[in-house]
Amino acid sequence: MNEREWVKSIIEEIEKSLKPFNSNLRVTDGFRLPYASEILTYNDNEPEQQNFIGYETDILIFEQIDETRWKPRIIVEAKINSVTTHDAITYSQKAQTHKNVHPYLRYGILIGNRKDYPLPGRLFRHGQHFDFMMSWKSFKGDKSEWNTLIEILKSEYEASLTLDEIIFNSRSRDRKKFTSLHRPLKLKK
Repeated sequence: MNEREWVKSIIEEIEKSLKPFNSNLRVTDGFRLPYASEILTYNDNEPEQQNFIGYETDILIFEQIDETRWKPRIIVEAKINSVTTHDAITYSQKAQTHKNVHPYLRYGILIGNRKDYPLPGRLFRHGQHFDFMMSWKSFKGDKSEWNTLIEILKSEYEASLTLDEIIFNSRSRDRKKFTSLHRPLKLKK
């Protein structure tokens, strides 16, 4: 099984598992999400022509706001068997560039078919822009692995909502006011 086939085999189950949590969440694969916008010309002070540059996402979880509007919330990079140092650096950089355009976006990596190998140290060293990392022993993921993935995705969705609120309502009188931020390191064996 290759990565694309693996992703296609799990996205329906991810969406089904997230539906009871939030019926507006959708899951898709292979979507090209912009990571940069180049302004080609201006008309007076307004951008007139723009060029959007995007990376194809393995798994995109987005929130359907209404019939036509939606907002990306979580991207999951998918790899099978192993991750090279180059993969870790490349995907972490992709995470950062996507977050430059979508600052509330959460970004992670899921590695399938890892057998009994843990997450590779190179991901910890070079994956500084990942919000979560997870590996499954097989392509299917056992019940515990699925439960952990879905709980992580729910938590990341909530984090995306909070970041959205903080970033885009920072001048509102009625905004939520925070006095501290702490990003704990949670690991599971």
